[in-house]
Amino acid sequence: MNREQGATVNIVLPNWNGLRFLPACLASIKQQRVALQVTVVDNGSTDGSLEYLDKNHPQVRVIALPENRGFSAAVNQGILSSTAPFVFLLNNDTELAPDCLHHLLAAAEEQERFVFFSPKMLNFYERTILDGAGDGYWRGGAGYRLGTMEQDGPAYNVPGPIFGACAGAVLYRRSLFDDIGLFDEDFFAYLEDVDLNLRINHSGRQGYYVPAAKVYHIGSASSGSKINPFTVRLSTCNSLYVLLKNYPVQLIFRFLPVIFTYQCLWLLFVIKKRQFLPYLQGIRQALNGMVMMRKKHYILCQDVLRQDHTLTVDEFASCLTAAEQTVVQSIMRRRVAEGKKNWLFRVYLKVFL
Repeated sequence: MNREQGATVNIVLPNWNGLRFLPACLASIKQQRVALQVTVVDNGSTDGSLEYLDKNHPQVRVIALPENRGFSAAVNQGILSSTAPFVFLLNNDTELAPDCLHHLLAAAEEQERFVFFSPKMLNFYERTILDGAGDGYWRGGAGYRLGTMEQDGPAYNVPGPIFGACAGAVLYRRSLFDDIGLFDEDFFAYLEDVDLNLRINHSGRQGYYVPAAKVYHIGSASSGSKINPFTVRLSTCNSLYVLLKNYPVQLIFRFLPVIFTYQCLWLLFVIKKRQFLPYLQGIRQALNGMVMMRKKHYILCQDVLRQDHTLTVDEFASCLTAAEQTVVQSIMRRRVAEGKKNWLFRVYLKVFL
């Protein structure tokens, strides 16, 4: 399973106390009929993960970090550890369809101008329910997995350009990271892929959605649940980090109404979930990092300007607006299927899009 010499794909599998998921995930990787190597980057696990890998998968390369340094730091270690032409990031709470990587690599060969390739992610337990069909974007500072919680169907069976991908399962050209940099390690967890998606699009590059490639995903396995103090604190902070780092001043003012609307709705949501204190902790963390993120924005602008196909501010704004339109359309489609009304989203479309 770990054929480093001549490997086409380096599968980078971050792991933190994920022993219960590793057998199924690694078994599905073993079924892939492509030249690959597997790199497990362990974030200081204490559940026997390292011992299990050493005993049962000695062919898997393991990078053992002494402590939990977060998702971004872990995957960066894995990316830098190999020169294989493709990097496949994969969460440990997943299972690959046997032909998943075959379809992704075939798309990469045919679609040479695209820099990443997003599979169709399905619910691990209910495999006709989507977990995500590529990522869209809320201009208020968050990503959205298109199709999430929807019944899989024709709308999500069409390959084509996509704004972003969930870092839980995505194939990247290795050269992309040489061109625009790695994941930002100040995003300890959550929205690190949103930051990368924004940088990719701002540089004039694009990704491609490959529905024939399927990944089955449990979700929120490391944090234990989707909404808890840890996820709320980091999501709150990193949402503001995304804006501070990636938006020029012109876009902040242009998108101020949608930023305000999204952030207010997020606040109401966390209050409803009784997570106001972690929300405040996230706000404080974001304020403490504000100067740092604006410095990163300046450096990012200098780097982006060196790219051949960099988008202008107006082009970038149009790109983000189009990405948000796909999000709203996805949500409205799901709500129709659930028998719910969409009048609020129609108002949002009319006012903001």
